Amino acid sequence: MGIAPLMVCLMLQVPQMPPDSIKTLQTVTVTAQNKHAVSESQNSSEVSAEYIERHLAGSLAQSIEGVAGVKAVSIGTGLSRPTIRGLGFNRMVVSENGIKHESQQWGDDHGLEIDQFAVDKIEVLKGPSALLYGSDAVGGVLDITSNAIPGLPFEASVSAFGRSNNESYGFSARIGGRKKGFFYRVGLTMSDFADYRVPADSIQYYSYWIRLKDGRLRNTAGNEMDGRLMLGYTNNDNFRTDITISDVYCRSGFFANAHGMEVRLSNIDYDRSRRDVDLPYQWVNHMKVQSHTLWQVGTVGLTADLAWQHNLREELSEPVAHGYMPRPTDSLERSFDKHTLSANLGMKMPIGEYHTVRAGLQGEYQHNRRGGWGFIVPDFDMVTCGAYLTDQWDASPSLTLNGGLRYDLGRLDIGAYSDWFPTPDASGNASYRQRSEELHRTFDNLCFSIGVNWHDENWMLKANMGKAFRMPIAKELGANGINYHIFRYEQGNTTLDPEESYQLDLGLVRYLLKGQRMLIEFDPYVNYFPNYIYLNPTAEYEEGLQLYRYMQTEALRMGAELRVVYRASLHWEGEVRGALCHATQLSGEKRGYTLPFAVPASADFDVHYLFGDDGLVCLNLHLVAPQNDIVPPEKPTSGYCTINLSVGNKFDLRYGDLYINLQANNLLNTRYYDHTSYYRLIDVPEPGRNLSININLKLKKQENNEN
Repeated sequence: MGIAPLMVCLMLQVPQMPPDSIKTLQTVTVTAQNKHAVSESQNSSEVSAEYIERHLAGSLAQSIEGVAGVKAVSIGTGLSRPTIRGLGFNRMVVSENGIKHESQQWGDDHGLEIDQFAVDKIEVLKGPSALLYGSDAVGGVLDITSNAIPGLPFEASVSAFGRSNNESYGFSARIGGRKKGFFYRVGLTMSDFADYRVPADSIQYYSYWIRLKDGRLRNTAGNEMDGRLMLGYTNNDNFRTDITISDVYCRSGFFANAHGMEVRLSNIDYDRSRRDVDLPYQWVNHMKVQSHTLWQVGTVGLTADLAWQHNLREELSEPVAHGYMPRPTDSLERSFDKHTLSANLGMKMPIGEYHTVRAGLQGEYQHNRRGGWGFIVPDFDMVTCGAYLTDQWDASPSLTLNGGLRYDLGRLDIGAYSDWFPTPDASGNASYRQRSEELHRTFDNLCFSIGVNWHDENWMLKANMGKAFRMPIAKELGANGINYHIFRYEQGNTTLDPEESYQLDLGLVRYLLKGQRMLIEFDPYVNYFPNYIYLNPTAEYEEGLQLYRYMQTEALRMGAELRVVYRASLHWEGEVRGALCHATQLSGEKRGYTLPFAVPASADFDVHYLFGDDGLVCLNLHLVAPQNDIVPPEKPTSGYCTINLSVGNKFDLRYGDLYINLQANNLLNTRYYDHTSYYRLIDVPEPGRNLSININLKLKKQENNEN
């Protein structure tokens, strides 16, 4: 497959494609294992492993930022979390091989614990997706497939990569194979990165000027190691089962000058090495064991997904006395130890000639315990279960109607917590301050989705309306402490109700067929929240930092994404992508204002030069509008423009295919601030110029005649 049609047709999902459409669409089209055929009326995009290799960045979220509506909320060049249409964290679901990825989703300062080199493909579902995923799928879903069956008796690939901004380097190796129905895959990824650079020699933190040595954010270095093993069996007919064991470990420093002001008194020489990881730092380890089984019994398809996940995270800081807290005896500020058990059962059954019914049961249990001398999130246990039923009606060859219902029930138990040291009150009496009270809450919700999909040889029209919800998480209900890495004091609200969302999505697609020059995708949406949960920035200060309180408000969000591709000739293409989202609070003390950290409007202009079978040169102009729509005391952010360049090609070697991809991001070393990044609060601009290289060697394919 050449890169030219891939770049033109990337992210376009076209069910029941006309026979004269571009054949390479099959490389990014849903396979038989995809459970989202019911969502054909929902706007979605698909990303292949080849696309990720072409756009490889410091994290998986950054590698897929080119997908319309997807953005990475980054901390430097190696840690980031994805958002869809400005909604992320506990408002979007990351699913891997049918199982919801459960870590500490509320954390702003760590990334996804998923190895991007292990990804076979990603489907991005935009808008409410609670019908198949339950709580948290308010903004959308990243549905990741990383257990594709190898097609050959033996397959192998080796990748090496490096980036200039933080002097990162690493490699990834994968081997796999399939023989007589049995298949396997083994993968290992390792990387190491130094302190990253910004186009500034100093920053201002609460009116205190901090100089940066060589423009680097001291103590932002780290390393990562990921391992994966998959074993499975298929009879190529009606049965497939596999088990996957994966482990992701990451250790990274926190920008030392951002962790309170006591770094001025520290004995640590943070500038002695740009690769050292000193206090404060964090480490995260995510272990996952999951099984995936498909069984076709006549016309009925059955699926079973089971998983155990263990997410262990520690934050370590210098033991310094704060307020009435005496100096701790160790450096463990906070720890989070979370175990999750998940089970999903599904059924797909055709009824008559035109209807396809799907049904499923899902359950999950979470057990989280905290530790350390600091406090932000209390202990909690959570049990959730849900059931759904959907029907897809193929009313005609060009018209599909679908709809469904889902019911969810959940219980959240939060443990009480009091400080380990006494705090005197106004009268001088000392007591152990209670940070979190014991709390038991039960939630339930009924969701729905209805949609229509119409298409002919040239156009496709979509419309989908749905309701989604999410349960309040333990942090929103019980937080009460300093979050130093995000420069704020966070306070929960025990009275929060489940957050509900009603959304209408429309989609217009004009196919790019043989002999035609233009592809158009236009996806407008309207999103209404009767009770949106968010951290409200106040003008108050608690223990020296700005106080943020969780509250609920009626909110309206609306926006659109646009993508236009124009093929000027066999070798030249132009592409324009744009995204716009606006939110308004309709009630509460800040009625009329937007929501905090609102995503500004953006546009991308690409020029592609295609050469050979897989050669590509891409010049990108990325424009972001000023964000003056803020929530006081939030400050506006100026707009900016960056220029990016990428070059890639494939070289045929005797024993394999060699892929080399080069990228230059922020080519002009522009200084700018991302409105969605909390680092802008302390005057830290986004990373400066970054040159990167990714080299991938794959063994040449051989014919596989086995059944």
